[in-house]
Amino acid sequence: MPARSASVRRARKQRPTHLTGFIVTWDVDSRDKPVCGRLHRFIFGYVLAKNGREYRYAGFIDRPGVRYLGQSVLFVIPELLSELRQFLDANRIEHVTMSASLGATI
Repeated sequence: MPARSASVRRARKQRPTHLTGFIVTWDVDSRDKPVCGRLHRFIFGYVLAKNGREYRYAGFIDRPGVRYLGQSVLFVIPELLSELRQFLDANRIEHVTMSASLGATI
C-alpha cells in the first residue's frame, strides 16, 4: 500500500543507521504566517519555477545526519545542531533540545 502522506514517504526514504545527536522540537503559532513560511522553507526547502524550469532548493531535512521524526520534531547530529538552533532563535521560535540516539547499535 503506497504512503499517501509526505511525512511517511519522507521517513521511508531515510536510510537506517546508528546516530547520536539531539531531538529538537518546536512550537509555532500557526496564525503567524510569515514565521510559519520561513520555518517551512528552512526545514523542507522549496521549488521555484522560472521560464518553464523547476529549481529545487534542499531543506535542512535533506542534510546527512538529519532525520524527520514527525510534525515539529527533528533528530539532528551534533555538527548541525547550532545551525538549527540559530535559525529558531533568530525567528523567536520556542524550542526544546534533548540528547538522543537513533538506530540499532549492532
